Amino acid sequence: MKYVLSAGALVAACMLLPSTVSTQSRTAEVYVSVVDGRGQSAPGLTAEDFRVREDGVAREVLKVGTATEPLTVALVVDDSQAATPAVQMIREAMEEFLKTLEGKAEVALITFGDRPTIVVDYTTDQKKLQDGAKRIFPRSGAGGNLLDTLVEVSKGLQKRKPKRPVIAVLMMDGSVEFSDQYYQTVLDQIEKSGAALHVAALGAPNDGMSDGLRNRNQVVAIGTERTGGRREQVLALTGAAPEMKKLAQELLDQYVVTYGRPETLIPPQKIEVTVTKPGLTARARTRTGLAGAK
Repeated sequence: MKYVLSAGALVAACMLLPSTVSTQSRTAEVYVSVVDGRGQSAPGLTAEDFRVREDGVAREVLKVGTATEPLTVALVVDDSQAATPAVQMIREAMEEFLKTLEGKAEVALITFGDRPTIVVDYTTDQKKLQDGAKRIFPRSGAGGNLLDTLVEVSKGLQKRKPKRPVIAVLMMDGSVEFSDQYYQTVLDQIEKSGAALHVAALGAPNDGMSDGLRNRNQVVAIGTERTGGRREQVLALTGAAPEMKKLAQELLDQYVVTYGRPETLIPPQKIEVTVTKPGLTARARTRTGLAGAK
């Protein structure tokens, strides 16, 4: 299907992904997660509860609804040697995540111990996914290659071009990082995919100073913030399953916020979405352009 856009709207449409822009109504859309102080999703909000600013300028919120575009989720799981004491909790966390999304998302299972490995390709078949989760075992002597895996997953999503892509990472924070990817390279690929990056790190924070760990920490910190993702440090391994269940529910309860935007030849670079109700936090993409865009 082809659309005819003015020059200014065409630039804006290219720069705001996965949001959309219409020259007729001059509107844009952004996916937003809203959670309370316990990290639980907060449904039932209306347009009056949201505020949107682009490059510091307030925009009119026109309407708010529950996001209905299908989810495409890459569930990226740590099966390095560091996962050995947590393998049962990791499987239980995967089971809760998959059960919550059942019938509402296309999911792939990918592991990153030693190398990126597709355990189950994208599917809605719950049995295949649950059987795949049961096959997760820590690889003896293997370190982590999370950054390589994120690059490969992001490139795969770029080819698939899903409407609402998500990368959800379940990792041991104590695992080493063998990848030599520079953090900005990984961030570029994630942003090009349009995916929201969510990370649940199990165990105490890793204070290692290797280049691999520094790059991994940068990707986790910057990537989750820029893409509107969730970043959680789960100190108790038994907290893995509840955390992944909360994440799945958050994805199902996401809002799509439609707001007005004047046509301009210079598209905005930053977007800020907030909610007015006390005790609630909104998470949304903070950059309207692709990585490297000026």
